[in-house]
Amino acid sequence: MSEPIVQIRELTKQYSHGEIQVTALDHVTLDIQRGEFVALMGPSGSGKSTLLHIIAGIDRPTNGECVVQGTNVGALRESDLAEWRNQHVGFVFQTFNLIPVLTAFENVELPLLLTSLTGRERRQHVEAALELVGLGDRMRHLPRQLSGGQEQRVAIARALVTDPTLLVADEPTGNLDAHSASEVLTLLQTLNRQAGKTVIMVTHDPKAAAFAQRTVHLEKGELLNGRHA
Repeated sequence: MSEPIVQIRELTKQYSHGEIQVTALDHVTLDIQRGEFVALMGPSGSGKSTLLHIIAGIDRPTNGECVVQGTNVGALRESDLAEWRNQHVGFVFQTFNLIPVLTAFENVELPLLLTSLTGRERRQHVEAALELVGLGDRMRHLPRQLSGGQEQRVAIARALVTDPTLLVADEPTGNLDAHSASEVLTLLQTLNRQAGKTVIMVTHDPKAAAFAQRTVHLEKGELLNGRHA
């Protein structure tokens, strides 16, 4: 088997609340293979979102290592980290985070404005990403003209448009009804199976986790197990 795309070794994350030390992650060791769809599950406060944020380079560990495709993410300087995230991580949030005055096309184009692509190249990338999520006919619509499920698919297109190494999703169906949630999860599963994307998703919902190939359970900052579907 090839080297894992994500290698986490003895990862610990502590926060200070006044004089109190809170351990969010406690000596977590985990491998994620290229092309896997992994669900991180656990109750509120279990450390699952903290782990996702460290993998995505949004947070840093207190101790231990998180290596993504050979790069020790926690050791990068802040300036290098921003560039690394833009190249390697597509992030899907629970709250969509679309800019209301921009069209679907313009929202998806935003990450590409930080690249050296020409306007024509950006347009080709954006159109391809929106087609991939089934919204080729909604490019000129504003977020308020879309359903919640469509908004989240725009957010997924924005995460995909740079062709990132990892697609990470934090409770991506948390604000959606059951039908829209199923559509979004099916899309993530399709991107994983047909486009070969490595997907890491935080969820508290067993129905959502069932779409993943493997479920990793966290409780009180500790890794319990990793079940394969």
